[in-house]
Amino acid sequence: MSHAPVLAAGTVYGVLLNSQDEWAAWAAQMSEPPYKAPPKAPVLYVKTANTWSACGSAIAVPARAPQVEIGASLALVIGTPAHQVRPQTALQHVAGYVLVNDLSLPHASYYRPPVKYKNLDGFLGIGPRLATPTELGDPNRLLLEVRIDGKLKQTVDLGRMLRPAAQLIADVSEFMTLRHGDVLLLGLGADRPLASAGQRIDIHAAGVPVLGTLSNTLVQEAA
Repeated sequence: MSHAPVLAAGTVYGVLLNSQDEWAAWAAQMSEPPYKAPPKAPVLYVKTANTWSACGSAIAVPARAPQVEIGASLALVIGTPAHQVRPQTALQHVAGYVLVNDLSLPHASYYRPPVKYKNLDGFLGIGPRLATPTELGDPNRLLLEVRIDGKLKQTVDLGRMLRPAAQLIADVSEFMTLRHGDVLLLGLGADRPLASAGQRIDIHAAGVPVLGTLSNTLVQEAA
């Protein structure tokens, strides 16, 4: 069955340092200047509208970047406004879930990822299908598999998130309202794989066909 492209209707928020593996990888640097302490609130960034790419579309890689970083994640699409909600009821505000590929140029900043690295045109693959909460069940049980040209390069265990889906919504909604159509990415794994122009990226949730497979091909940016 074919489905219409899944694209965002509101603001897309990414979250850093939410996986246990990613936190451990950066823990030694968290007490260094300028912050001198681990973050207490979710570390958010925005994926702007120019980044959105439908499943099956080609994503251009700039000539200055021989490789891009692949960021497999699950997106929580907000259905009803969430403001200072409790974890026990937070998932009631989710309209559905969709796979995403949060692309980035490789960089060494974790607190405030620069816009120029994460918000290039087309740098957020979305799709192919929005699964309802009833269809998907518990989002934290998923294992996301990343394949580059058919070869398994990464597995992201959503059960290893420091803030599971409900807790993440609750903590973000503590200081800002998530509105209808907004999208919140659950988080990224550590050791994200790199890919180059000419390669195909496939992301799917193992054993969960309802989400489909998110596929995009990287191409060289036109001169």
